[in-house]
Amino acid sequence: MKKILTLVLTCVLAFSLAGCGGSKDSSNAGSGDLSGKISLDGSTSMEKFVTALGESFKEKNPNVTVESQFTGSSAGISSVLSGKADIGDSSRALTDEEKSQGLEENIVAIDGIAVAVNKDNTVKNVTKEQLTKIYTGEITNWKELGGKDEKIVVIGREAASGTRVAFEELLEVKDKCKYAQELDNTGAVVAKCASIEGAIGYVSLDAVDKSINTLQLDGVDCTVKNIKAGKYGLQRPFVMATKGKIEKQSKLVQALFDYIDSDEGQAIIKKVGLISAK
Repeated sequence: MKKILTLVLTCVLAFSLAGCGGSKDSSNAGSGDLSGKISLDGSTSMEKFVTALGESFKEKNPNVTVESQFTGSSAGISSVLSGKADIGDSSRALTDEEKSQGLEENIVAIDGIAVAVNKDNTVKNVTKEQLTKIYTGEITNWKELGGKDEKIVVIGREAASGTRVAFEELLEVKDKCKYAQELDNTGAVVAKCASIEGAIGYVSLDAVDKSINTLQLDGVDCTVKNIKAGKYGLQRPFVMATKGKIEKQSKLVQALFDYIDSDEGQAIIKKVGLISAK
């Protein structure tokens, strides 16, 4: 009888420990317990950051799917308002009208808008006034800026682009620009400036690569350091808009914003050439 009682107690104790062990593993799994889907839509200028963020977040949370589309800032904002996306990526500040519809402007990073030109362009600097005159059609030849006798090909983004909205607002040229071509994504602007000798365009700083040159603005280079110091004149926020405050969002969306605020998330912002908004 004594042997049977001992055996029963041993089994009960083993079962209890196994149960406690399972419970402990589950509670300590942390973010690994997350599962489901987060949908983002919006700015093509934010593609590099959003893609890197999604990939890193999924590595930490393998049961989470991060679906990202890059259809332009205004389209992303519309997707959030209609409930088609959890987060709207906007490379411009939200308008008062958008905020009045319940959108929350969550600024996650600061970006500089670089002035892109062809590698063979000999002009190195423009003033804000000269840049304004280029885009309004008052300056049409690079020789007027000390460059080659060559027509300036003014490249811009489509009307719904957050980059275009920010650029035109900063230069105060809204509805005044004389574009030769209006392109639907950042990569296309870079490609055009790389292939057309007289081209000029505007792109997110993190999209700048070795295929193009960038102009100084009023003698100041478009760099992270100069943007942080407030010296460079063309900069704008990167917004991840939600319908309502972050704390009112799903557990998954809240977790993504927590990840952005973490050391790992901030490292991603820095890695893609952006500036933390913290």
